[in-house]
Amino acid sequence: MAAATKPKLAVWKFASCDGCQLTLLNCEDELLAIADAVTIAYFPEATRAVVEGPCDLSLVEGSISTPEDAERIQHIREQSTLLVTIGACATAGGIQALRNVADVAEYASIVYAHPEYLSTLATSTPIRTHVFVDAELRGCPIDKGQLVELLAATLAGRAPRIPTYSVCVQCKARGVTCVAVAHSTPCLGPVTQAGCGALCPSVARGCYGCFGPQDSANMTGMTERLVAAGVPRADVVRLYRTFNAHAPAFRTESERLAASGPQGGRQP
Repeated sequence: MAAATKPKLAVWKFASCDGCQLTLLNCEDELLAIADAVTIAYFPEATRAVVEGPCDLSLVEGSISTPEDAERIQHIREQSTLLVTIGACATAGGIQALRNVADVAEYASIVYAHPEYLSTLATSTPIRTHVFVDAELRGCPIDKGQLVELLAATLAGRAPRIPTYSVCVQCKARGVTCVAVAHSTPCLGPVTQAGCGALCPSVARGCYGCFGPQDSANMTGMTERLVAAGVPRADVVRLYRTFNAHAPAFRTESERLAASGPQGGRQP
């Protein structure tokens, strides 16, 4: 395909660990086909080349946590025909969104010798809070198969087939014994979107929600199940406040629990 006719792909980074960009680089054989089908306009982790925009597809990793980032994402949106957010930071604020339920100034005073030099926002928010997003890929990090499906679908002009059902479906498909039923292990699989292939339950560990809440998550029911299994309510709050703490379903339930106190709220 001639370079002039290839769609332009850009990969942008905001507040994040780079893990989702590395997933793209780790596509190995698929990456060669992707690189041949697109012109990489901007992707500092892979190339120093910069091709002038606008871009047909922008992949955005990371959350908005500084005033400069809030301005930069507006420019990226203007220059992108399609904008897709990748990973928990971009889709749910990431682990850094724990600042949203704390005092960021207090955090800064503890961590930095001269916090007065910092320029930061009091919150860490998903990209969709600031601009229109065409699609999202969940996960910490994202799944290689879902990423390849998204890129292939975009190049083919069709909608990507990304599941919105729970991790429990993947457990059943793999024949994995339910750790919650068999061992009373705390597991967020019933309320977490599929994408990891039920990785943790397959090694007898409970799911900890790295793909965020699925589209019909019964959070109150999940809380009651965890409490009935002996998990202290304060620990349930912490389970919801990890990589996807700012995802609406997890955020709302954790705030409800935190407001109700150690023994308050609905009891199982």
